[in-house]
Amino acid sequence: MADILWKMRAMLSSDHSSVVPINLFVALLCACIVIGHLLEEQRWMNESITALAVGLCTGVVILLTTGGKSSHLLVFSEDLFFIYLLPPIIFNAGFQVKKKQFFRNFMTIMLFGAVGTLISTATISIGATHFFKKMNISSLRVGDYLAIGAIFSATDSVCTLQVLNQDETPLLYSLVFGEGVVNDATSVVLFHAIQSIDLSHINSSTAAEFLGNFLYLFISSTILGVVTGLLSAYIIKKLYFGRHSTDREVALMILMAYLSYMLAELFYLSAILTVFFCGIVMSHYTWHNVTESSRITTKHAFATWSFVAEIFIFLYVGMDALDIEKWKVVSDSPGTSIMVSSILLGLVLVGRAAFVFPLSFLSNLTKKSPYEKIGIKQQVTIWWAGLMRGAVSMALAYNQVKIDRKAFLLCWICFFFLSQYVL
Repeated sequence: MADILWKMRAMLSSDHSSVVPINLFVALLCACIVIGHLLEEQRWMNESITALAVGLCTGVVILLTTGGKSSHLLVFSEDLFFIYLLPPIIFNAGFQVKKKQFFRNFMTIMLFGAVGTLISTATISIGATHFFKKMNISSLRVGDYLAIGAIFSATDSVCTLQVLNQDETPLLYSLVFGEGVVNDATSVVLFHAIQSIDLSHINSSTAAEFLGNFLYLFISSTILGVVTGLLSAYIIKKLYFGRHSTDREVALMILMAYLSYMLAELFYLSAILTVFFCGIVMSHYTWHNVTESSRITTKHAFATWSFVAEIFIFLYVGMDALDIEKWKVVSDSPGTSIMVSSILLGLVLVGRAAFVFPLSFLSNLTKKSPYEKIGIKQQVTIWWAGLMRGAVSMALAYNQVKIDRKAFLLCWICFFFLSQYVL
């Protein structure tokens, strides 16, 4: 009996010790929201930067209280990241997209988001190969360089969208937003295609296999998302859940959206691309088949879920920047990390310029109205808007296991802060 009581006491003590960091983390999330609200009028600092700053300050405090042993409240879990945090962010991007402008500029958005991402990935990969070999970073292979290109081609246009007015600049807003979300999906598909084939011996058959994998993942993931979204619309329309309870409508929409993501994971497809197009289809069909109260609830529920997930991610990144284990990896040559980050920053700018201006020129050739053409100022804005990295690039960085993860993540964090500062 005494042994059983001792085990129960130890279990309760362990549960309580895990509750403490969770409470602190939730309190920090609340602090980020409050600070972000107070800085709403100050456009020089958005919520992502606020969460990063709070995470950094918290990491410093934890480092001091633990004697330099740790800077984290919680242990990072890839399952937590990919299964619970990323889906609401990507789904909400598709669900909230302005469909009229999005599909009016669909070909240009796909040019920037899909073709542009391929050009950017190739530019960054070739540049990284050239410069890293000169720096004697010889432990990287061809697949690693391509993975770096895919990771740093994933953009985050949230900060730019905060200073753009959709009513005043509908074309620019639509292009920046559309390119951002399609770019994220394409980067993920490209990253998985790179990991799925053997790149040790590159030849024509390898290139054909790579292209085939890319197209298969892109098309299959898109079809799965569309089918799931249409299925949810059909079920809700035929069964008319709203006549009894709006809760069932809301629950079904949320679960069907999440199901699309998990089905893509089950079939080894791009879950991000699937849930994005599922969000677009749901907002166009399913959302109009539910009751008015369900429309309001789902719109704000998805937006809130996405908002909290993004704040959580950037808060953790702020703490992760002070991870003592990562700093030990580069303690002998801290300048190398800054140099690598600066090179990557330059390559990102060159990579975006390599497709934004040429593809804008091609797009303008197909437009008859001057109001539909992309002006030079708008092209510069689109080019500059892609400088920031976001949640997707961080997710891919944590998923890259072929190279030294700790050193690579530190370079990614240094790059992130450099890009935020320059923007």
